[in-house]
Amino acid sequence: MRVALVGGTGPFGRALAARLHAAGHEVVLGSRSAERARDVAAELGVSGLANEDAVRGVELAVLAVNADAVLDTARELAAALDETPVLSVASELRFSSEGVYPGPDELSLAERVAGLVSGPVAAGLHSLAAANLAEAPPDQDALVCGDDDRAKALALELAGSVVAGRPVDAGPLASARALEGLTAVIVNVNRRYRAHAGFRVTGLP
Repeated sequence: MRVALVGGTGPFGRALAARLHAAGHEVVLGSRSAERARDVAAELGVSGLANEDAVRGVELAVLAVNADAVLDTARELAAALDETPVLSVASELRFSSEGVYPGPDELSLAERVAGLVSGPVAAGLHSLAAANLAEAPPDQDALVCGDDDRAKALALELAGSVVAGRPVDAGPLASARALEGLTAVIVNVNRRYRAHAGFRVTGLP
């Protein structure tokens, strides 16, 4: 699969690029700066372009930017993306002295992205941390949701390439509200136990 990683020069983008490249996918690393994209891509053995050029001609575009930049980035790239399926991986979180909470909006980031782009949007990989992806496929499952069969199938294929566990279909895009909230749970667990926790879904055939 030819995959664009928008904002791929950050920690999660780099780790995801390494796993996808190792799995045999064609990875195009995107950044606001084409020079930055090329420099980081050269370190990883993939190609690098400015975000708008990176998303053209790919089968799936992954929005790997920070949560606070996801919506602006989706607006900026809507024309270049055209009908390309998008995978949203970010989670909006609120940090406080008591712990980490899901964002206040009743809609997930993924659902809001779907209102900004023409192509179908899937959501997933929210439970995977850059630290867990960096060295090897983590021994975890990866949940993916979406309303469009093609976008979800591509996202599940990608997810299955980067974890040692299974890609799991978590239903419609509205499930992204729970998946993004799960990130807050995992961050709280990791803080409490000083770990890099993930999860497995049990009881599946």
